[in-house]
Amino acid sequence: MKEGKQSPEQRAYTQWISQREPKPPRLRNAGLAFLSGGLVCLLGELITDFWEATLKISHQDAADQTVTTLVALAALLTGLGVFDKLARYAGAGLAVPVTGFSNALTCSAMEFKREGLILGIGGRMFQLAGPVITYGVVTAFFVGLVKALAKLLF
Repeated sequence: MKEGKQSPEQRAYTQWISQREPKPPRLRNAGLAFLSGGLVCLLGELITDFWEATLKISHQDAADQTVTTLVALAALLTGLGVFDKLARYAGAGLAVPVTGFSNALTCSAMEFKREGLILGIGGRMFQLAGPVITYGVVTAFFVGLVKALAKLLF
């Protein structure tokens, strides 16, 4: 039998299984993702206000400190095993780009910690970060280029 081809029995079994598979509660999941994403953003605003008041810096500079704080907090929660438990309920809302990226990096690092600090944690965690950073930098370059060209032309 060629790969990719199913016998009639296999097709019937696959259909039987798909009919009995529980349907995910999509509306509930969307609501939780919306709520948890909003809570992460609210936390970010509170942290920004904290840094602004504590360090007596501008809102923009405080926002930079907030990103660092959220990355560290997500990494800490991942290391303690809390982030994954929260993500089961919060869904995509907790994967707001900066916290989700921090979680992914920390998971990669933890997975290879037995291989040592340099070859394990240091080398493996950037397997994920490398492509993300590369595409981010390239996209930022082209957006900046288009913006500069638009300024020159208009």
